[in-house]
Amino acid sequence: MSVFSFSERVLELEQTAMTHCASAFAQIDRVSEQNTRRVLEAFHRHRVSEMHFAASTGYGLGDRGREVLDALFADIFGGEAGFVRIGLVSGTHAITAALFGMLSPGQTLLYVTGKPYDTLHGVIGLNGIHHGSMKHYGIGYAQVDPTMDGAPDLDAIRLAVQNPDIGAVAIQRSRGYSTRKSLTIDEIARICEAVREVNPDVPIFVDNCYGEFVETREPLQVGADLIAGSLIKNPGGGLAPSGGYIVGRADLVEAAANRATAPGLQGEYGATLGHNHLLFQGLFLAPHTVAQALKTAVFASAVMEALGYKADPAPLDMRTDIVQMLSFDKSDELIRFCRGIQQGAPVDAYVTPEPGSMPGYDCPVIMAAGAFHQGSTIELSADAPLREPYSAYLQGGLTFESGKLGVLSAAQLLLED
Repeated sequence: MSVFSFSERVLELEQTAMTHCASAFAQIDRVSEQNTRRVLEAFHRHRVSEMHFAASTGYGLGDRGREVLDALFADIFGGEAGFVRIGLVSGTHAITAALFGMLSPGQTLLYVTGKPYDTLHGVIGLNGIHHGSMKHYGIGYAQVDPTMDGAPDLDAIRLAVQNPDIGAVAIQRSRGYSTRKSLTIDEIARICEAVREVNPDVPIFVDNCYGEFVETREPLQVGADLIAGSLIKNPGGGLAPSGGYIVGRADLVEAAANRATAPGLQGEYGATLGHNHLLFQGLFLAPHTVAQALKTAVFASAVMEALGYKADPAPLDMRTDIVQMLSFDKSDELIRFCRGIQQGAPVDAYVTPEPGSMPGYDCPVIMAAGAFHQGSTIELSADAPLREPYSAYLQGGLTFESGKLGVLSAAQLLLED
């Protein structure tokens, strides 16, 4: 029997959720149309043509396609320059290059959205001094925690940036593995204003992972100086096989490029190895693909609320990233949910996810990810650290139709004794 042979109860949940989500879906479509227009206009301005899809090898010097892609990302996201490379192996790698490029030994990195997610702890040195970490190189760390209701603590931020050792301010747009809410673009704008009131020269960095194309504006358009993210999340549109991007102020992008490659290379190197076509096409599709992921998240929120679980954001809440947090009373419920998502995947659907250790995490993690590209979170996935509170983080869905089937598969497993 197919895993998609749903019970009457699950089919009722589907119909109820679809009716409940109609207004949210309409808003998602409106945002997608605006962002698609923005992307398409940028493609026209930069005269994208088939010649930009040509491969380069070796050093990659003179790769015109890579140069246009850098400029295209800068244009779309509101920066002076861009650095888009397959060789950036993850969002964490892109963020690391950006932060090391901004900071010097003796300075302090200030995170104003609380502690960043787990994979950055080793980069900063929060879990011990690791060779090559910021702490190893004499770069300090400080943080401002959100208020009790999860909002940015603007007064505490103003106080913290008065420290003359602060070399960069960092904002994590998405919640990561935390219960705080993800930040809207308006909230990021207010943080930038608060920082500028006190310290107008300190550069502001935004970890933009999971947030691209969810709203009609991006952090650089409201006061940030530099952003970074992963191409196997939103901006790759489900086609990019790997890579990351860094966009923003030209001098900061150059510094990050020097860190990612070698000082003095200034982003002039980096063979594209025939992947340019996928990166251009993925960027073109990204607003639509993000809309599919958002609809999947909204639908999951409605279904899980109907089953009595806590969903954040709620189905009709405003969204600023593609992450949907779902909370469970017991670890076995969380595990069953993730296994149901895996059953709805196009790849490795027969695999049963089990909690296990992962680099960068201090506890077992369960991951459901039947993706065409390993680790791609613009494709339907759900993952969770096995620690209280038991919360799964759902993201992605290349098509809403397939994402909906995955969510219903998870609901079916939860309803089984």
